Amino acid sequence: MSDGPARRGPGEPWGGVRPFSIKTKLGALVVISVLITTGLSMIAVRTQTELRFITVFSMIATLLITQFVAHSLTAPLDEMNAVARSISHGDYSRRVRDNRKDELGDLAETINVMADELETQDRQRKELVANVSHELRTPIAGLRAVLENIVDGVTQADPETMRTALKQTERLGRLVDTLMDLSRIDNGVVPLRARRFEVWPYLSGVLKEANMVASTRAGIASGSGGHTRTDVHLHLDVSPPELTAHADPERIHQVVANLIDNAVKHSPPHGRVTVKARRGERPQSLELEVLDEGPGIPRSQWHRVFERFNRGAVPSPHGPGSDGGTGLGLAIARWAVDLHGGRIGVAESERGCRILVTLPGEPSASS
Repeated sequence: MSDGPARRGPGEPWGGVRPFSIKTKLGALVVISVLITTGLSMIAVRTQTELRFITVFSMIATLLITQFVAHSLTAPLDEMNAVARSISHGDYSRRVRDNRKDELGDLAETINVMADELETQDRQRKELVANVSHELRTPIAGLRAVLENIVDGVTQADPETMRTALKQTERLGRLVDTLMDLSRIDNGVVPLRARRFEVWPYLSGVLKEANMVASTRAGIASGSGGHTRTDVHLHLDVSPPELTAHADPERIHQVVANLIDNAVKHSPPHGRVTVKARRGERPQSLELEVLDEGPGIPRSQWHRVFERFNRGAVPSPHGPGSDGGTGLGLAIARWAVDLHGGRIGVAESERGCRILVTLPGEPSASS
């Protein structure tokens, strides 16, 4: 017994039959051909016209109608073939007219969607090459300058000089790590190692590491998108203090670190970034919030915040070290949350930006 009426899929007419489908057109062609032949035969019988003339007229009329129908079917295929050939040669700007209401119209729409996706991927690839080339240039140039000064005898290879070279090397390492994360995202080869852990000491360690890394980077412009702000205060709020969660600590570290990095970059001088943790609805589930006191994100941009290479629409970052970064940090955070089956998004806030993360916790026995 059915629970209700059958649902109609996207683009599917009621009853599952298209009024202008190719099958309908071909069926109509057959019916019209039979009617023409029958009508001319009846005329021949009444007017005593020779059958051969009627046969010739029937064939001519049927061929004309068939030619018209065939042209209406093959012309879109020729256009699709031309567009597909252009796409295969790297031209993603051409589109197929999809004003038809039959199967060819669906195929045209599918080709256009494919072209849009390929064009987006090609643009992202070019942006990635441009961003990586730009960001590799700075640490490589700095490291080269330090080594050239040592070789030329301008400076000595003392601990301070070597620490400067080490910082440049670490910046290169951070950029490579980011690119490897991006590669893992695309290939889907990252395993999820979820376990139970205490939230307060874990997040406290993440915040301490963020402060330590910012202090280490201070004085040198960041080349991998990491902030160099030391004037922003990080605050942790976990309730209850004994809160525990079930997730992959390494992936959650990526989420929190990237959200903190983004919040600090857009904080005003001597601002405050708050990381909140609360118990979720399910066992061992977790709700995380990262709040800053910056200019916030316009509601019209909420859906684009976690897109790759999106650097936001803030006209000028606040404070030193607030460069635009690669635009990959929040995309990686979303990927890590999705890997857990959780949710991440921008939430309402009276001031600044508020990012809300929900992690499902332990899987239920029925799943």
